[in-house]
Amino acid sequence: MSTETSTPPARKAWVEQIMGMPISIHLRGASALTPAGEQAVQEAFAVFREMDRIFSTYRDDSDLMRLRREEVGVSEVSPLIEEALAIGERAERDTLGAFTTLLPTGEGDLAFDPTGLVKGWAVDRAAERLVDLPGTSSCINAGGDLLVVPSADLPREGAGSIAWRVGIENPRDRSQIASTVSLTHGAVATSGTAARGAHLYDPRTGEMVGRSGSVTVVGPTLLWADIWATALFVGDAETADAFDRRAPDYLSTVL
Repeated sequence: MSTETSTPPARKAWVEQIMGMPISIHLRGASALTPAGEQAVQEAFAVFREMDRIFSTYRDDSDLMRLRREEVGVSEVSPLIEEALAIGERAERDTLGAFTTLLPTGEGDLAFDPTGLVKGWAVDRAAERLVDLPGTSSCINAGGDLLVVPSADLPREGAGSIAWRVGIENPRDRSQIASTVSLTHGAVATSGTAARGAHLYDPRTGEMVGRSGSVTVVGPTLLWADIWATALFVGDAETADAFDRRAPDYLSTVL
């Protein structure tokens, strides 16, 4: 009597420090150990470096900081700036004002700062460089938020699909995993105060939110999973109702 055992898919991971955080790209499948896989990963990292050059609030030469200093106009910087403005306006409407791209500068005023959406958006854009790798599932992890993207020839469910098991941290004891999510495709974003303290701004009160806990959102894109995780953490029952009505493809977990 013989038994058949399946060979685990080949896998490889890369890590770079970009946008002030560790960003890791993981490949599992036929392209993981190939030159094509390596090239696609480097192209994905290049997307993060491009987003950093455009949106960093820590680089004096970024398009964002030049715009904020009024050295240039919107028409003179990357068109992604104008796109970020539009995304921010939509996010503010959809979340009933719980999400904003007007954030405190530390000097007592507010300025355009799309930090709350840039990371997720950058991951989504970088993943576009990986989707054409045959027989391969990719996972990008940016500072704890992640996106899983299978290639078009991989099934998304059932036999032949490649699942990633994602742990959700207990915000009151970071040494513990509160729950896990199994993903063959999609994004997981968590917002809270456990890792960085009171860094999330509530535009309706004008104050940073310091309460404990976290909100995790799972859905198709990291851009909107991250936006909604932030909005739900700083928001109220009306925000949660807006989420239920306006983001039907996304699920939230409150811890």
